[in-house]
Amino acid sequence: MSVTPRSRTRRAALRGAVCALAAVTLAGLTGCGSEDPDAGTNGLGKLPADKIQAKAGVVARSAQAVRLHGTVAAGGSTYRLDMRLKGEGGTGSVAAEGTTFGLLRVGEQLFLKADAGFWSHDGGDAKAAGKLAGKYVKVPQDDPVYKKFSGFTDKDLLLQGLLTLHGEVKTDGRHEQAGVRTVRITGDDGAGGSLDVSLEGTPYPLRLVRAGSAGTIGFSDWNKDFALQEPPEDDTLDYGQQLPSS
Repeated sequence: MSVTPRSRTRRAALRGAVCALAAVTLAGLTGCGSEDPDAGTNGLGKLPADKIQAKAGVVARSAQAVRLHGTVAAGGSTYRLDMRLKGEGGTGSVAAEGTTFGLLRVGEQLFLKADAGFWSHDGGDAKAAGKLAGKYVKVPQDDPVYKKFSGFTDKDLLLQGLLTLHGEVKTDGRHEQAGVRTVRITGDDGAGGSLDVSLEGTPYPLRLVRAGSAGTIGFSDWNKDFALQEPPEDDTLDYGQQLPSS
């Protein structure tokens, strides 16, 4: 039986109506198009990789506070960090070479809290180590320990150093971190590191894999303020000179 032009017109109209309904109800019927992967997101996934990286960097640097947790390889050592940071300083813990110690910086004042094993590492003065153990030790600014560890409490310095991918930056699909949808960007197809950026709300960085297997860092608690103050005097020790080698 032949099909008249009017019949074809009715069928086309019907098909258009079905497709429109499918789009509204997200039924995803075959031949009616597919769901937009960026529906309900902040739209970051539609941008090219370099724009995603730039935007993530801007919002990270403008944040008042952040928590960093994960591993960083530097200077021949691997450090496991759990730090809360903001512009005035930071507080948290660092683990390396079988020992864990606390760091607290308020303004320019850096305090380090560790057990005797930390202070007597590599044959250090046992007497001095016993005196320092369990106390918030005020670190002189000209001491090598200050230079070595104060960077772990510096939000801007850490973010500037960490949020960098090496080589050509490309997008690497949609992913998820702790239940939050992300878009991933990579440097040199992953060899130069990768960064997951939130597709929900503010496009904060959520997870970084550093180039050269130099650690993995998670970012959380963006803009969540926390108390930051110097420790009580009876829990503080001012060694008054260069600290024992540690």
